[in-house]
Amino acid sequence: MKNKIKVLIVDDSAVVRKMLTEILNSDSTIEVMATASDPYFAATKIQHEVPDVITLDVEMPKMDGLTFLRKIMSQHPIPVVIISSLTDKGTETAIKALEYGAVEVITKPKLESDESWEDSKMRIIDIIKAASLSKPGRKTQFEKVAPKLSADAMISSFSPTSMIKTTEKVVAVGASTGGTEAIRVLLEAMPLDAPGIVIVQHMPELFTKSFALRLNELCRITVKEAENGDSVLRGRALIAPGNKHMLLKRSGARYYVEVKDGPLVNRHKPAVDVLFRSTARYAGANSIGVLLTGMGDDGAKGLLEMKQAGAKTIAQDEKSSVVFGMPKEAIKLDAADKVLSLELIASQILKLTL
Repeated sequence: MKNKIKVLIVDDSAVVRKMLTEILNSDSTIEVMATASDPYFAATKIQHEVPDVITLDVEMPKMDGLTFLRKIMSQHPIPVVIISSLTDKGTETAIKALEYGAVEVITKPKLESDESWEDSKMRIIDIIKAASLSKPGRKTQFEKVAPKLSADAMISSFSPTSMIKTTEKVVAVGASTGGTEAIRVLLEAMPLDAPGIVIVQHMPELFTKSFALRLNELCRITVKEAENGDSVLRGRALIAPGNKHMLLKRSGARYYVEVKDGPLVNRHKPAVDVLFRSTARYAGANSIGVLLTGMGDDGAKGLLEMKQAGAKTIAQDEKSSVVFGMPKEAIKLDAADKVLSLELIASQILKLTL
């Protein structure tokens, strides 16, 4: 029998430690090996047994999560999943943690309803599994998840032959685990006159706003969290807000985004498949689809729909992916025209939009 994924939970709240332990131990492939109320206690635990994954709060006494993360990554890289409350300070710190090598961010689950609890539970388990497969500590310079609903839940399928041609190009990007760093690398390479970019990164609400603000500081192009009706413009990237789907739409020659609520698609909201299908419908051959690192298969079918609509399509290769799940599934479907290392994707996009 395959060994279970061993998890160390680090959080100063006994209630949160108990809750996460119950959630993770409910899956037969995961085992909580220990819990710790602070980073010093956690370090002692790691000396006795090295976990496969660490879950880490960012706001703790004695030593904050960010300092502890940097020590882990410099001494003994282990996949770390940040678990944070939705506070301004906590959200900003969690985004920094992703830059320092954490593989994913989760919000602390809330007991609002049976449905939201089950969704949170399912997502936490999926992320721990993804983290266990990841390559920890990588800062790039240059078990399949069963889908819950398809993109049909948000936008109906269509015939690619009905597309009306326009001249303006649109780049649609999808990513999950490891995607925050991959997106940073991609956008930092974009010039001021880059084509309009629309992005879905699996990330909780509020975190996407902090993520966009951080990227806007680092990149030459403008980066912002998308709002309903925002125009897709040259030199600007729009990031789908957490817990909302984002669709590309068109009115005459103007491309814009629609941000709306809806069910989880492929266990995610926002979902890459929803963005990609809408891009296939409204931009067709004038679009480029890019599927980056991430666990599961969200975006694979959507990338194929884009290709069938005449779009050029790119998947990130295994070597440069933190988790080679989503790109792998797209490649299996023959949805990608090119499979490229992350450091080559930006130049390929620019070549295709000349």
